[in-house]
Amino acid sequence: MQFAVITDIHANIYALKATLEDIKKKGIDKVYCLGDLVGYAPFPNEVIDLIKEEKIVTIQGNYDESVGEELFACGCDYKDEKTMAMGTKSLYWSQENTTAENKTWLKNLPKQLELEIEGKKIVLVHGSTRRNNEYLYENSEELKEIAKTADFNVLICGHTHKPFHEVVEGVHFINAGSVGKPKHGNPQATYVIVEINQEDIKTQNVEVIYDYERAAKAVEESELPNEFAEKLRKGIS
Repeated sequence: MQFAVITDIHANIYALKATLEDIKKKGIDKVYCLGDLVGYAPFPNEVIDLIKEEKIVTIQGNYDESVGEELFACGCDYKDEKTMAMGTKSLYWSQENTTAENKTWLKNLPKQLELEIEGKKIVLVHGSTRRNNEYLYENSEELKEIAKTADFNVLICGHTHKPFHEVVEGVHFINAGSVGKPKHGNPQATYVIVEINQEDIKTQNVEVIYDYERAAKAVEESELPNEFAEKLRKGIS
């Protein structure tokens, strides 16, 4: 079975549209979304509405939870006070500019999804099975800790915005990257195609060319910090 996984769209409608078009061109019918639909860019409602229109099965990211619940923090890992201040501005802007209906929808999203494919148990989360804001990086101790007690064969996550596929103690850890706020060193949107059969589990990390300059200018024309536009242009954290 083959399916696509998208995540961390972060209110970037241009990246989302281009990504969904690419998935359709490849003939992939099933798409899962690992959350963080909102934050950092100025199109939270447009992104949510398109996800709902396409009937994409979606789980809740930490940013979705913070906007839906109107929390004071997003559960993000900010490196310094300036970055934290910009993140706080983004969170409050997103809360003020996401409709009540869409905030309720975000609030009610599930935090985890389990699939059974070809006799294998697949768990979909935003951050990790432990917390929706835990960062799971490639070659990390966190992967080893989770693998030791895992009752699943595959864990698919997002949150770090950096795609990878690593096998630890027989458990496949797959990160789908980021559609709308990539941090892998270039501005193109990323998602993952997962193929599962009885013999093997394969992934293909896909980069999608889209008009990131249009997205960056939309950020600059909004009340969001201009620094977010530069990060979009460079594909950095």
